[in-house]
Amino acid sequence: MIKRYIKFTLLFAVLSGTFSCTKLDLKPTDTIDATKAYRNLNDVNLGLLGAYAVLDNTLIGLNAIASDEVMLPTENTVSNTDAHRWLYTAGSGSVTTSYGDYYRAIDRINRVLAGIDGITFTTSEQALRDRYQGELLALRAFCHFELLRAYGSAYQAGALGVPYMKVSEIGYPARDPFEVVVANAKADLQAAKTFIPASFTDKTRITKLAVAAVQARLALYEKNWADAITYSTEVIAAAPLATKAQFPGIWTDVAENEVIWKLKRIATDTRTGDLFYRQTGGIVLYAPSSKLINTFDKVNDVRYAAYIKFDATRTGTKSQYLVNKYIGGTASAPGQADIKMFRTGEMYLIRAEAEAESTGDAAGDLNTLRAARITGYTNAAFADKGTLIEAINTERFKELAFEGHRFFDLRRRNLPVQRLAADAINTSGAVTLLPTQAQYAFPLPALELSVNKNTVQNPKY
Repeated sequence: MIKRYIKFTLLFAVLSGTFSCTKLDLKPTDTIDATKAYRNLNDVNLGLLGAYAVLDNTLIGLNAIASDEVMLPTENTVSNTDAHRWLYTAGSGSVTTSYGDYYRAIDRINRVLAGIDGITFTTSEQALRDRYQGELLALRAFCHFELLRAYGSAYQAGALGVPYMKVSEIGYPARDPFEVVVANAKADLQAAKTFIPASFTDKTRITKLAVAAVQARLALYEKNWADAITYSTEVIAAAPLATKAQFPGIWTDVAENEVIWKLKRIATDTRTGDLFYRQTGGIVLYAPSSKLINTFDKVNDVRYAAYIKFDATRTGTKSQYLVNKYIGGTASAPGQADIKMFRTGEMYLIRAEAEAESTGDAAGDLNTLRAARITGYTNAAFADKGTLIEAINTERFKELAFEGHRFFDLRRRNLPVQRLAADAINTSGAVTLLPTQAQYAFPLPALELSVNKNTVQNPKY
């Protein structure tokens, strides 16, 4: 976030010592004048697409690698495994890269938002202008929320959050507390909803329904159970669950049922391979954990084959279990499937958890989701709240596997990351990560600490 600012500051200092005052009035020739960067709606759209382009799968993969979703197979002798072994520090790019990436997206968003106010629009262009503004505000909220999930010290009031940046500027922003980040994100999302029309339904961009999905997830982290129920219900009412026949097609891009928002990926995109946890040449970097595999009814649960592949031809030190999710349309291009950011299945689990924490029919939502995924499923009854919450957590483990939730879900519930011994044979003893350990929250990058005098690191690093 700060690197480009340092470069600009140093350049300014050199110019100050070299030229006279009159020379300082000259416009830089190697930068775009902000007043000329956004002249019309097409420019605004290009700037908006530039913000979307920064979003990738890094935190999705990191969630699996740092949690108990995957295991490190013996055949992986080629990748940095610090994240999986919980050996990361502020200097570990494997866990800190997203910090700069999301702030780069936020900076682009804020520049476009500043530029859009200076453009004169015709009456016929007003609706499109408003939609773009809504997308920008929703994206800004989403990016800050992702930063909060990854780099917030805890998900509770008073905990260290992240700077909520509303303008593009040079400075040393301090970390806003958790509740301030949440409040700002909620305000941006609420405003976004007033700008985006319900008629806009492009799932590769943020729609009004996608805003509701972000609001539901944010409310879950805030433990605002009423809002979580309200917004998840809004999504559920508009986007039914996929049928058992439709569900596998979601992951090969044959179907879009229950997909609320996705990141479009094309054959030339190089940012997809790590979603498949493989490397060119067929090396499996990370395989589904036995702990995850054991939660599925392998015969009757449609999710099992959609998410996990068993290949008996892989022998020796090779893992016979592979991540099948995101395989795409052809086996020759693994990982080319569009990245699903929000689905209706998650909304059922958000509402179930919120209902379990309040007075709703949590068991009903949990049973509805299971019935949609498992052939011959019989509704279950739960003796008490604790049993029900545990069942919902387990269902999130299964339903949302490899979608970027497991590590954060454990943190939300202040639960340890607990791997089976069989899943930790190559981790040098990395079996249990306790909430009291530093690595329970990802560290801020060392560079941010070195140049931003007003920021602080997460505890115990």
